[in-house]
Amino acid sequence: MFAIAAGATVAGAALLGGYVGLVTGAIAPDLGVGRRFRQLGPQLVAIDAPPEVVFDVIAATYLGKQPRAVAEKVQVLERGKDMVLAAHHTPVCGRLVATTVETVRFTRPERIDFRLVRGPVPHVLERFELTPASGGGTTLEYRGKLGTDLWWAGERWGDLVAAKWEHTVAGSLDSIKTEAERLAAPT
Repeated sequence: MFAIAAGATVAGAALLGGYVGLVTGAIAPDLGVGRRFRQLGPQLVAIDAPPEVVFDVIAATYLGKQPRAVAEKVQVLERGKDMVLAAHHTPVCGRLVATTVETVRFTRPERIDFRLVRGPVPHVLERFELTPASGGGTTLEYRGKLGTDLWWAGERWGDLVAAKWEHTVAGSLDSIKTEAERLAAPT
């Protein structure tokens, strides 16, 4: 009886550890079996600022000196002229923090591309596209593609991850809009 209880405890601990590892991105399985994809977005934001200002607001997070509040969320691991490797830290549930590592490529002033290197799913490609709008503003469009393994089970996991992912992106887009409009406002 003791052996059964001990085995159940070990199995439960292993499942819990696997779940926490998966949620936080510490375990990043890429099995390549039963891969399924789903779209992220689109999310559109009208910003009352020129595309160059919006681009600079986004790029400053990665290419400039980061304020402390940003540095807690985004850690630049490697920096090049038009691309960085960055770790993004996102609270997920309770005190758990998901860490994703992504390349971020800058094509001034119209596009910023993100490619997942490590995270809770094996595949994510994302893009911020900046289009001039009439009246001097900018339309910022977010689109992406998220891929998971293991057929329907992975698809369900992808639905959970995508919901949090898109919610986090929406918060980032709101911050970008606020800062770009502040910078572009007449003084």
